[in-house]
Amino acid sequence: MAEQRTTGIILRTMPLTETSLIVHWLTPDFGRISTVAKGARRVKSNFHGRVDVFHTADFTFIESRKSDLHILKEIALRETFPALRRDMLLLQRAAYGSALIGLATESATPLAEIYELYLEYLRELPHSGLAGVLALECRLLEELGLSPEATELSGEPRALLGQFLTHSFAELATHKFPDASLKLMSQFLHGFIVYHLGKLPKGRLDALALDN
Repeated sequence: MAEQRTTGIILRTMPLTETSLIVHWLTPDFGRISTVAKGARRVKSNFHGRVDVFHTADFTFIESRKSDLHILKEIALRETFPALRRDMLLLQRAAYGSALIGLATESATPLAEIYELYLEYLRELPHSGLAGVLALECRLLEELGLSPEATELSGEPRALLGQFLTHSFAELATHKFPDASLKLMSQFLHGFIVYHLGKLPKGRLDALALDN
């Protein structure tokens, strides 16, 4: 079995046994992969406190030849995004991004651009607000070759599409977008996503709540 080393974002975790976890990752070079963190639920485990959703880390895993569930060997944290754990809306928006990527991509396929996109999204999530969520949808669809056409929109939503596709999340955070325009864009993307992906990702309604 080959040992591999990469960098990734933890998309979600789930119990496997009383002491172990399944950890789902988004990586730039291996795409979406799953690993078993043996003993991670033990307080004295080397994984304890490190394996949590939306943590980014360098990690080593032993590649399985029999299944798509690999063995997590080592992990070194890079970023933990503590702000996401202090605000339920931010947590819902981070989780929605994970669900959207899970629905729109295949596992074990290199996703370097989507990895960088989601990492930027997480970093700016406390500042980019609802516009950031809609921009993630637009930019992910663009990466998949499914970008909405500006000709399908008019007025302010059409201008928003251009900004969402060309501006960074940090740049979007400096703008104040009218709630009515964001709502129209949300409704348009609702139908667009259902048409191209077959259904809406889990948690979209919660993620698209208006900012306080």
